[in-house]
Amino acid sequence: MARSSWLLCLLIVIQVWLLCLESMVAECRPHQDRSSAGLRRTPLSRKLAEAGNVSVDLAATEIDFKEWVSYVGSKKHEAVSSEIFYTSAADSGNVITVSKSGGADLTTVQAAVNAVPSNNKQRVVIQIAAGTYEEKVDIPSSKAYISFIGAGSDVTKITWGDTASSAGSTFKSASVAVNSDYFIARDIAFENSAAAPPPGAVGRQAVALRIGGDKASFYSCKFYGAQDTLYDYQGRHYFKNCFIQGSIDFIFGDGQSYYDGCELHSIASSSGSLTAQKREKPSENTGFSFVNCKVTGSGMIYLGRAWGAYSRVVFISTYIDDIIVPQGWNDFGDSSHQKTAFYGEYQCSGPGADSKNRVAWSYQLTASQAAPFQTISFIDGSSWVQS
Repeated sequence: MARSSWLLCLLIVIQVWLLCLESMVAECRPHQDRSSAGLRRTPLSRKLAEAGNVSVDLAATEIDFKEWVSYVGSKKHEAVSSEIFYTSAADSGNVITVSKSGGADLTTVQAAVNAVPSNNKQRVVIQIAAGTYEEKVDIPSSKAYISFIGAGSDVTKITWGDTASSAGSTFKSASVAVNSDYFIARDIAFENSAAAPPPGAVGRQAVALRIGGDKASFYSCKFYGAQDTLYDYQGRHYFKNCFIQGSIDFIFGDGQSYYDGCELHSIASSSGSLTAQKREKPSENTGFSFVNCKVTGSGMIYLGRAWGAYSRVVFISTYIDDIIVPQGWNDFGDSSHQKTAFYGEYQCSGPGADSKNRVAWSYQLTASQAAPFQTISFIDGSSWVQS
């Protein structure tokens, strides 16, 4: 049999098999949302179409097949292939392009999120062109494996201006809210444009990004705000080479997060606080670890305030500018937190790292005390972090 005829027969067999499988999956799971609006063909369907002039779009079938394999194996997220790590548009077959000026699939980021099928288990890259996107974005928990890839954190920005007062709560004030697992962002800025409040102002909390999904990663991103800029709400998170700006509690929440080579920039006019970590029980694995970071900016701020009784924050090998209150740490107005919070520094440098006037209940860590916080093992990151 001629090679071309053999190849054509093989392609027909594969096509028929996939179409039968699509029918079987549809019959077994009739309520599954298979919408693929705005998604480009995945690599397999594209190659089949090119090789055999197959006109049927098999993207939905491929998605259903992968979901079916996960479903019958009862593996769900744990069974997903290495596609979950894709961080660039070129790496993934599922790409949605966004541009304000046209020439892309969609013109808003939220529309791109809406185009991702519910219960998604494939990496979907939302490639966002340069521009300022004035919109409030929400990613529901049913839409995992989404990547936001910008054209650069200085040219691609999502911004909104809600406050706790205008939105009804700090939680709802987020310009971008991520509730799903395996979220990735690269080369993009997140901003809450609300004006910086004076210390003690009521209802002026204004979140740029709230991250509540598990195993989320941020690479070369920027976060702009004042009070409560980055709501590290819950879950395990990795931040690499990011810039985070604020004035009061500008990294806060009960996440279990590792900040690697980030710049933490204060815009406080007088007093403020860098972190407000909310670990409330000794059994929780949560906390913030800052490794090889820089603390810069203005004002006289605390490294952290004990929002939770067992608040846990560690700075390791971090340069600290002369903007830190000599005491370093604050009990959030509850002296009982002094007995339970864990605040530590290890091999930090710079004028703000002078430890001689630190509060007695904080720690200048030994090497063995610092070790659990020093690598991505703190967030169980070896299986999901692309460092």
